[in-house]
Amino acid sequence: MNNVCNQTCTGCGKEFSKGLWRQNPIFVQVLGMCPTLAVTTKALFGFSMGMATAFVLICSSLAVSVIRKLVPQQVRIATFTVIIATFVTCADYFLQANFYTISKELGPYVPLIVVNCIILGRQEAFASKNGVFRSLLDAIGMSVGFTAVLILLGSIRELLGFGTIFNFKILGAGFEHWVIMALPAGAFITLGFLIGLFNWMNKKSKSN
Repeated sequence: MNNVCNQTCTGCGKEFSKGLWRQNPIFVQVLGMCPTLAVTTKALFGFSMGMATAFVLICSSLAVSVIRKLVPQQVRIATFTVIIATFVTCADYFLQANFYTISKELGPYVPLIVVNCIILGRQEAFASKNGVFRSLLDAIGMSVGFTAVLILLGSIRELLGFGTIFNFKILGAGFEHWVIMALPAGAFITLGFLIGLFNWMNKKSKSN
């Protein structure tokens, strides 16, 4: 009995943690690059986009998993898209109603979650083939991994570009802001360094 419980816990842990490291949506699968590069000028915007994406991913994964046996193969993609679009609309309206400034800064990238490869990819590859609990763990893990990278990327760009993190002043008045970090080029440069660091750490951990 204890062995079964241990195996179940281990399986659940792997299902959740794969999105944090082994199958990280950004560093490993290189998905969702459009919002990753566009909205991470500040940590708050990265966090907000991550939370909106997490809401859509988790809710749509649960919905797809529940109805997976009822959806004909021929219309599964169309069905998944309608489900995703429903939750994206909810997230978009919620941001507009309660966090209008953030919604304005994120611009069209919240509605574009509908076509985010991470969302549809997890529905097609995982939620449509697995039960509710495993789909929930998968969605939460992928959401945390995606959001963490957006926050990290946004924090680095905000720190070097504005001297702040989450709008809290970190660097003094003598620091000369790196204007490039507020531009698209800064996103590509920062993400490139982070992916390189991730790959180095990954290789080092495997060699040990």
